[in-house]
Amino acid sequence: MEDRRNIILAVLLTGLILFGWPYVANMFFPTPPPAEKSVAAPAKTDGTPSESGDIATAAAPDKTVSLASAMSANPRVLVETPKLKGSINLEGARIDDLVLTTHRQELSKKSPPVRLFAPSGTANAYFARFGWTGNGATLPTDKTVWTADGKKLAPSTPITLSWTNPEGQRFDIKLSIDEHYMITAEQRFTNAAGLPTANVAPFGIISRKGTPKDATKGGSIFTQIHIGPMGVFNGEPNYEWGYDQVAEAPNGKVSFATTGGWNGLTDKYWLAALIPDQKVPVTAEFLSEGDYNWANIRNSQLTAVAAGQTKSQTSRLFAGAKEFEELTNYTKTLGIPYLDYSIDWGWFWFIAIPFKKLLLWLFGLFGNFGVAIIALTVIVRVFMFPVAQKQFASMAGMRAVQPKMKALQERYKDDKPKLQQEMMKLYQEEKINPLAGCLPILLQIPVFFALYKILMLSVEMRHQPFVLWLKDLSAPDPLTPVNLFGLLPFDPPTFLAIGILPILLGITMWLMQKLNPQPMDEVQKQVFAIMPWFLMFIMAPFASGLQLYWVVSNIISIGQQKWLYAKHPILKQQMAQEEAEKKKAKA
Repeated sequence: MEDRRNIILAVLLTGLILFGWPYVANMFFPTPPPAEKSVAAPAKTDGTPSESGDIATAAAPDKTVSLASAMSANPRVLVETPKLKGSINLEGARIDDLVLTTHRQELSKKSPPVRLFAPSGTANAYFARFGWTGNGATLPTDKTVWTADGKKLAPSTPITLSWTNPEGQRFDIKLSIDEHYMITAEQRFTNAAGLPTANVAPFGIISRKGTPKDATKGGSIFTQIHIGPMGVFNGEPNYEWGYDQVAEAPNGKVSFATTGGWNGLTDKYWLAALIPDQKVPVTAEFLSEGDYNWANIRNSQLTAVAAGQTKSQTSRLFAGAKEFEELTNYTKTLGIPYLDYSIDWGWFWFIAIPFKKLLLWLFGLFGNFGVAIIALTVIVRVFMFPVAQKQFASMAGMRAVQPKMKALQERYKDDKPKLQQEMMKLYQEEKINPLAGCLPILLQIPVFFALYKILMLSVEMRHQPFVLWLKDLSAPDPLTPVNLFGLLPFDPPTFLAIGILPILLGITMWLMQKLNPQPMDEVQKQVFAIMPWFLMFIMAPFASGLQLYWVVSNIISIGQQKWLYAKHPILKQQMAQEEAEKKKAKA
């Protein structure tokens, strides 16, 4: 039963790749040492790292403060765009208060917007700031109070933060923001007349207290999604470092020398990333100590600024949702390499990215993400249909020569080399390929993984409804018979909360098996008997959008199988004959 063995192989291979690869990779392909290592000075627990005194720090806060207290402690400049709302702390020029106005924390329309950044000292402190490192000048620190030339940062109203040190040297940070998630920072340093030459260089910091709930070692949850430190260095996306791995590195620090690219911290749906001038050599760093994690970028070389001179440099901060169209637009218009690779496309990115574009186009066409998934599934199955035809033709050919193969096996049962030689000769004479049945399986694995990635990582699918009880396709199917579809007042454990879509997945897989010949081997038969129900439990915790794709794909496969059986009646005849033989043998 070659087709049965192919399916077993495909299921086992898929499971091993999906769930076992992190362990194999860590054992046989350990993460190489970082490009550069240096000793980092101790970090202060207020969330700002210290680097040989160049990046100043303040005393650690005595205790965690409330968001309201932190917001009212210092003067602020408002931030407001169609997608962002918040404020900038003038103490330290911290961008530390940002919420995503188009994304809610929970499904309810009354739920507050997703908070990305929060001030230092709060329970979930997360912020960014720009500053200078160098010598020959008194530099601003995270306690410096800046002066703003406006009250609100908006797409139409940039603001400039200014501070002059006691020697008369002036520092300016001109901030502008677009209608989405990109903040541009032009950092200017003006040396005062009559003073010696100062050597300075701009830097950027992203600081985060704690880690996301779904981040683990290597930056991936069990679903193979990178969450944690991530950047693009010298033209290559880097997913090698998780929060735990950075903490375990020497001195809790990993450094990369790069020209171009970016550096940041990525969640499943959200991203904070520093983007330096793409033509300036910089040092990018991941750091970890205690409860804090950082992603930093600073110029590799200091710039000499003579008396009376002004030097400036422009960098950017992305702070927002990983919306595919916006990320790709920034890559095209601003020349930011691989910003869309903050979405962890996986090994089959060359399939996933076109499918993502197609899915978003279908969503725009139909206005319903569930319908878009169904349409994408139909397109994929139509695309794969010629391969399925070849598979069935191969199966028909193999079954047609079964009597001849059995005769050869009986004739040369004591001469294995001769048997193999005669079987190959038979294949050539009958013009059949015994490996042709494996091709569809091999092609379907990368397609499945690509669709798995885009459906698990699409922020565009988050909180998108389909029909009836499916209010959020990014969440598991909530309707389960375990509590009589919500009539009983309790929530079953996660491993028992089998929704309607996972049940349909198991049923459709069972029907697909019934359409195929049953294996003669009893062990194989038992494996096939439990496989649909095993996968039903495995898939239950996954996004219902992914479950919907699989159910629709199974239904289409059942229709294709019926049509192809009608086109190749020898398969049906052979199945009936095998069943009759099995019944006769049991009698």
